[in-house]
Amino acid sequence: MKQAAVEIDDVDKKIINNLIDDARLSYRKLSSKVGVAVATVMHRVNKLEKAGVIVKYTIGVKYSLIGYDMQIIMDVRIAKGRLSEVEDKIAKHPNVFAVYDNTGPFDATIIAKFKDRRSADAFIKKVQTYDFVERTETKLLLSTVTEHMIKLPIGQDSVTSRTKAQ
Repeated sequence: MKQAAVEIDDVDKKIINNLIDDARLSYRKLSSKVGVAVATVMHRVNKLEKAGVIVKYTIGVKYSLIGYDMQIIMDVRIAKGRLSEVEDKIAKHPNVFAVYDNTGPFDATIIAKFKDRRSADAFIKKVQTYDFVERTETKLLLSTVTEHMIKLPIGQDSVTSRTKAQ
């Protein structure tokens, strides 16, 4: 079920963008960066949390520096009516970074990170044995060019900014 869109303004966008850069910012520091009162920031952050726009505060990790040098993208075709069941099972694996529903010849796309080829191979073979998995196709990612949270455009919506840039 699709959630209703939440109306946000430029102050909300500035708060979100600053928290994307540093989720540890205090309300005082955030208010200084956004240019509004501390109470306004507190109220806006609470509103964004309650609306489900802000769902968690986290860090970025450079996995390759801690030994997770191997990343795969696995496309999975799943028997009709069993998508959620299989995705939930795959999502519980500790190396799974993301699980996506998608269109096309496959039903789900999995991104997973591993320390070595042996553990990636074991994961791939395990998924292929799951009930209702009809077919998989796995790609080994050679390098990550960019990976980051997207910032919200300030003063315009994304459609307007694309039109103006042309």
